[in-house]
Amino acid sequence: MLRTKFSQFRAISIIEGISYLILVFIAMPLKYFFAEPLAVKIFGMMHGIFFILFCIALLNAMRQYKWEFLFSLRLFIYSLIPFFFILIEKEILKKRENI
Repeated sequence: MLRTKFSQFRAISIIEGISYLILVFIAMPLKYFFAEPLAVKIFGMMHGIFFILFCIALLNAMRQYKWEFLFSLRLFIYSLIPFFFILIEKEILKKRENI
């Protein structure tokens, strides 16, 4: 069980990042190269839900750990770019040392 907002944020960040990669690198090529739009519908919805959960988790962690606005904004921007969820993980692990 995830007990802290920090561990919740880490988990949803990774899940959201992986769902984004699946959407961009698997579902979208299936739609546009193989005329299979169902994958985008399914993974698009899943990624949308995970992205909303990511935003909520980010706000909760920001409040609880008093993260600066610019730091949180940087994490949000990272979430918009494929593979940058790895940078989110690095950044928050550095921050955890200060918690």
